[in-house]
Amino acid sequence: MTTLRVVLDTNVLLSGIAYPASVPGKIVAAWRHGSVDVLLSAYILDELRRVLPHLTPRHGLTSAEIDDLVDILSIQAEIIEPHPGLEPDLRDVDDQPVLGTLRAALDSSGVDYLITGDKDLLAIVGRYPLVTPAKFWAMHGGV
Repeated sequence: MTTLRVVLDTNVLLSGIAYPASVPGKIVAAWRHGSVDVLLSAYILDELRRVLPHLTPRHGLTSAEIDDLVDILSIQAEIIEPHPGLEPDLRDVDDQPVLGTLRAALDSSGVDYLITGDKDLLAIVGRYPLVTPAKFWAMHGGV
């Protein structure tokens, strides 16, 4: 059986770290256990590093621990460079690098899904393999 390859959006990583028992937490755990391969970009990791301190009351990580965590994730993931092109139908321009990560993964190394909870990204689901964490888990929860 081939291992699923996915891009995780920052919101899935954040939820997975802050709420380990949640569906995103289960997806992150599946990644840690080698059941899925994760592709990320420096943009997604930088966004995670920038936003994680806001959740310190929830996860209790110090800034040094956050840096270590993001470094570990960057080692465990396959890091790819997002495609620079713009998707005109994407409502939030800040989501372009995340979609660019998916597009680069589709073109270069193959990927099954971008897992995201972002409604602006999910609005173009017909054009790209986008899936919510809940839908991914319902389809592949036994990964």
